[in-house]
Amino acid sequence: MDSIAKIYNHPVYRKELQFILEAEENRQFCRHDMQHFLDVARIGWILCLERKLNISKEMMYAAAFLHDIGRGMQYREGVHHDEASVLLAGHILPECGFSVAQTKEICDAIAGHRMSNGEAKLRTDLGEILEKADHASRCCFACEAEHECYWPKEKKNLKIRM
Repeated sequence: MDSIAKIYNHPVYRKELQFILEAEENRQFCRHDMQHFLDVARIGWILCLERKLNISKEMMYAAAFLHDIGRGMQYREGVHHDEASVLLAGHILPECGFSVAQTKEICDAIAGHRMSNGEAKLRTDLGEILEKADHASRCCFACEAEHECYWPKEKKNLKIRM
């Protein structure tokens, strides 16, 4: 999966990732770092295999690596991170060898990876898996800051699920 290495090494990706790491250095809640991106990718890939979905590993990993990369823009400019991540992904993916169709599918998944205004956005299978993997990657049940977290209780992962 050379394309995933290209995403990771893309100068815009590296710049945004570094900004996020610095901005979240003292954050007590979940961080948006490579561990999170890899957790989402791996959980997402497991879900794809379990559900026998026709999603390639490359597409799952690309979506996972890029789904929160807009956090830096959110911190700097107040743009929702999913919208900012779509903008960044739309720039990065074609430069890493992804086709127009692949770029659109990944950007659509990123755009639909979280709930907005209490309503689920229309999602592709990739978007649904991305959302589920993103949520499942959070270990609220073991978090020392869980009681201070702004997530509503029903959204938190308060028990181990298999």
